[in-house]
Amino acid sequence: MRNSFIATSVAAALALSACSDDTAVTKNTAPQSETEVTTMVELAQSNPLMSVSTLQYEAPNFAEIKDSQFLPAFEEGIKQQITEVMAIANNPAPATFENTFVALEKSGELLTRVSRIFYNLVGSNSNPQRREIQSELAPKMAAHSDNINLNPQLFARIKSVYNQRNELKLDAESVRLIEVYYERFVRAGAQLTDEQKTAIRALNEEHSTLTNQFAQNLLAETKNIAVVVDNKAELDGLSASQITAAALAATEAGHEGKYLLGLTNTTRQPILSQLTNRELRKKNMASVSKP
Repeated sequence: MRNSFIATSVAAALALSACSDDTAVTKNTAPQSETEVTTMVELAQSNPLMSVSTLQYEAPNFAEIKDSQFLPAFEEGIKQQITEVMAIANNPAPATFENTFVALEKSGELLTRVSRIFYNLVGSNSNPQRREIQSELAPKMAAHSDNINLNPQLFARIKSVYNQRNELKLDAESVRLIEVYYERFVRAGAQLTDEQKTAIRALNEEHSTLTNQFAQNLLAETKNIAVVVDNKAELDGLSASQITAAALAATEAGHEGKYLLGLTNTTRQPILSQLTNRELRKKNMASVSKP
């Protein structure tokens, strides 16, 4: 399982169960109705996020992906992840490294794939619709993580293997994996009382919402304080590609025919070492230091 416990498909879960030493995992997976199967097939056919890309290195085919397809893919991934984790947590067979830790490690294919595409995209090429999706996802992803980290049956299995890790004759990497999982669950609140778990869920939801809001506010403010340049001559010292990029950024921001110099952070601006125009350098720094 990845760091954020994000999902894989039901098919992968069943395949994992079949090749593990505990067939009971499969028995705990609720059978799907014909309607559910039909819905999943239709979703997979209409949503490219539901399957692995056929491009080299499985790179996302952004030409086929639409913003409206992200939420359905996330929701399906969350649903499938919970099915997987509950099958692992409720397995009546004794907990082992294979049926608990390996099973968790192999989970996460679908939601991991969707998350990597979406969060990299929203971080590099944001737009209003993607930011709206991000805001809607924040509390849902926090709740999903809590549903796994605070599952008492799952933690009991993890703790059982953890307590006997040094007697299992595992390699050093496997032992370390067990320790990482155990520590992660403990730090997430697995040993808290039910009352404390309820409180931590509320805090995590609030934290995820506020963190997302801060990130979006920071993005908006960064755009607001960008410096718009009217005359190309003022950009002396920048390379041709940097000037072209500044012109494109200005056009996208609604300043056709001008140049926009985006600001990176409050401590340094890389272009200051290249610009020969002293007044423009001062303007950049003054923009950064605005209250």
